[in-house]
Amino acid sequence: MEEETDEALLAGLAEDLDAGFHRLVRDHEPLVHSVVLRASGRPEEAEDLAAETFLRAYRALRGYDRARILALRLKPWLLTIALNTWRNAARDASRRPHHVPVATLPERLHEGPGVEELVESGESQRELGALLADLPQAQRTAVVLRHVAGLSMTEVAAVLGCPEGTAKSHVSRGLRRLRLLCADGPPPTALPEPTGRRDRR
Repeated sequence: MEEETDEALLAGLAEDLDAGFHRLVRDHEPLVHSVVLRASGRPEEAEDLAAETFLRAYRALRGYDRARILALRLKPWLLTIALNTWRNAARDASRRPHHVPVATLPERLHEGPGVEELVESGESQRELGALLADLPQAQRTAVVLRHVAGLSMTEVAAVLGCPEGTAKSHVSRGLRRLRLLCADGPPPTALPEPTGRRDRR
């Protein structure tokens, strides 16, 4: 179903870029916004990052011929642009002095449901965002792509630009660390081997 929708979207973009792009933004903006929000952990920045993502996507599409547009895999392509936009913004921000008011620092979750329930239920978004912010960047990004954006492991690897095994490792370690954070345990120095369910492709 999603594949058919993306095919129709791509055909619309190839036929009339401006009209097709409006539909692209309408259909994919919630996902892009959610991913950059989880990646950055800063709601005030997420809207700007999502807008910049679509601006960059539009500029890129203007230079693509019909065949290249029709060959796109929209979700991974857009999320690659979104994550690159976020990385560039984070790199630029790290070069400038930055003050974070104490009142805006996320609170840690002390008790509650497991990681999978938080991600799949869509509840406790603030708590999930605070927990995700405690993960290393590679693990946070992989978990967001896999469990928030719903990408397959192959697509996660493509967006991250790494082998599929590395992407699986980032997701697995990120989920394991989130489970420990949910239990309010101290972050481990060495993570144990996975014992839970395997990620589906």
